[in-house]
Amino acid sequence: MKRILSAYALMAASFITACTGSTTATQNANRAGNTANSEAAKTDEKGSGELQAQIEQIAAAARGRVGVQAVLLETGASAALNSKEHFPMQSVYKVPIGMAVLAQVDAGKIKLEQRVRVEKSDYLKKEQHSPIRDRNPDGVELSVAELLRFAVSESDGVASDVLLRLAGGAEAVGKYLSELKVSDIIVANTEKEIGQDWQTQYRNWASPEAAIQLLRAIYERRGLSEQSNALLLKFMTESPTGPKRLKGLLPKGAVVAHKTGTSGVNSSGINAATNDIGIITLPNGRHVAIAVFVSDSPADEATREAVIAKIAKAVWDKWGS
Repeated sequence: MKRILSAYALMAASFITACTGSTTATQNANRAGNTANSEAAKTDEKGSGELQAQIEQIAAAARGRVGVQAVLLETGASAALNSKEHFPMQSVYKVPIGMAVLAQVDAGKIKLEQRVRVEKSDYLKKEQHSPIRDRNPDGVELSVAELLRFAVSESDGVASDVLLRLAGGAEAVGKYLSELKVSDIIVANTEKEIGQDWQTQYRNWASPEAAIQLLRAIYERRGLSEQSNALLLKFMTESPTGPKRLKGLLPKGAVVAHKTGTSGVNSSGINAATNDIGIITLPNGRHVAIAVFVSDSPADEATREAVIAKIAKAVWDKWGS
């Protein structure tokens, strides 16, 4: 296990290499270099304004509430839409839950290899996503590492609920986020509770701005050990969910560490949440933290996902060269 975690740590280190040398480069820059940086900053500002207009135009297709924030992590250039509004996270909330569990692994309170019994009573209703339930109708015993992979990578709601309980409940997750200085993310309920009542999902919310705070913490390796951060990034990068969202229009092989979230549709034909947040590695080696939340939309799934994909592609095109 230690050997595997070391490999993950190396992967995480390479993932964020671009940020490690920026301070030294700035300190050693001569006057000409500073002038070039100033011009680059002006270009970024102009580009962000153009990007903002593109995002607003793309978002209109959803015919609902759309929240966006995208930040070029190496420079701070950003573009946003309704970035302080609150949006139901759905399975996006599995990221802070997973992080809270990993923080307890780092503290020695939980072990990745420890076995946890998942009972039939933990299972969600069939309309909610759970590969664990579907593959193990009579319950199953899994390691904490396996539960983390199911929750973060496969978006398994049962795994998420078991991890939330293991972490100490919603209050413990909230305390962890507070210590991380991430505000405006509220984890209040289990997946089982969210599935029982349409309005409950709205009590588990995030602002796009806060989602970026969380992604930046992951990128900067704050709040977790190097090994735990690497494991989280591995699960996010390997996630097969939402292939038509952030990754939908990007070149094949683009590295995207992300987490999706999706609600059902109510009797009025309204979808509460079609989300994707993540860190995209650009072709020039820089990194974008991006959060897109599509809420209260009557548009079909293809349209909602296309909004997310087109916004991610606009970001890629603007900042990737």
